[in-house]
Amino acid sequence: MNLWIWLLLACFLAYAWKLVGYFVPAKLLKDPRMSRIAGTLTIGLLASLTIVNTVASGQTLAADARLGALAAAAVALAFRAPFLLVVVVGAGAAALLRLMGWN
Repeated sequence: MNLWIWLLLACFLAYAWKLVGYFVPAKLLKDPRMSRIAGTLTIGLLASLTIVNTVASGQTLAADARLGALAAAAVALAFRAPFLLVVVVGAGAAALLRLMGWN
């Protein structure tokens, strides 16, 4: 199979999965446990995407300034800094680490 067939199959499966969501009963969606589960899944997905984008470079693992930026942002979050400040701290840490030669 070539790449286009796999791509079309993935598109079809994603759309089919979305259509399945319309058949979920409204009673199930109003359950507070479902809201907690959906919120937890969202947080887990965002955390995993952040880690993958931090330590991966193509098909290999990379330890570069992104790792230091993530650590600096985590420290800012631990001190309950506002989100914009967390982003600025992370970007500043990455800039300083790259300036020091940690690419």
